[in-house]
Amino acid sequence: MARYYSKRLGIVLITLFLLSIVVFVLPRVAGDPVYLLLPSDASEEDRQELREELGLTKSLPEQYWIFLKGAVQGDFGESVYIRQPVTELIADRFPATLKLAAATFVFALPLGILLGILAAIRKNRWPDLLARSVAVAGQSLPNFWIGIMLILLFSVTWELLPTSGIGGPDHYVLPVITLGWVGLAGVTRLTRSSMLEVLGSDYITFLRASGIPEKSVVLKHALRNAAIPVVTMAAIMFGYLLTGSIVVESVFAWPGMGRLAYESVARADFPLIQGIVLFYGVIFISLNLLADLFYSWIDPRIRYQ
Repeated sequence: MARYYSKRLGIVLITLFLLSIVVFVLPRVAGDPVYLLLPSDASEEDRQELREELGLTKSLPEQYWIFLKGAVQGDFGESVYIRQPVTELIADRFPATLKLAAATFVFALPLGILLGILAAIRKNRWPDLLARSVAVAGQSLPNFWIGIMLILLFSVTWELLPTSGIGGPDHYVLPVITLGWVGLAGVTRLTRSSMLEVLGSDYITFLRASGIPEKSVVLKHALRNAAIPVVTMAAIMFGYLLTGSIVVESVFAWPGMGRLAYESVARADFPLIQGIVLFYGVIFISLNLLADLFYSWIDPRIRYQ
């Protein structure tokens, strides 16, 4: 067991190291960042001053070492445009994104599992048709279109819910539905297919023949095994909710990391872009590590493979 955990931790550390290299190299592959940050009529003295400020006058290995050492300490430098430390900007915006992602996760995951279970035990009946319709719609309709339609219906036409900003619980309704639609569809489809596979296995047939109540067969025995792939899906979905909210936050003017990422790319603010990408990368990799550990707890056979 210790060998399995050590192996997973080693893979995480290697992945983080490779991610840091990619985050460091990509802005420099596009050319001299100074020419993107300053206007075309800027003097050479201004360009040279910005190069020194960003540390671009040093050798690449030295630049990378400074970048890596700062990243380990949580120091990603200062935003070129906003003139604030990147860490402070992330700390200021991330709570809003985390609240939105957590609310969406609580909405999408249980509902998706419930729809998937109902679809599996009522195959080819109306619960199954409903679940499959939700899955198809969630994977077909872009979330920005869903958000706009919800605003037109519930905010403009009926005037029931606010259209933007962060406030009380009513401010969460439309963004949560918009952001969670895709995740809900994925969890529903995966739970349904996994439950159908488990319910068709021999040991489930034996349990039913032994006279065990159907509710116990489904919830206690079938769901435990069917939940294994859903656990991984849940971790990936939460990572997506944190990192994939750029469009939704723009539609609903949500003051979170998504809007900050969009603004940093639009302004070519490389220190801020690097900080956001590396921060999100650490979160996503950590969530996958937790999913692997939980996966091994549900199915101990994985530890010995």
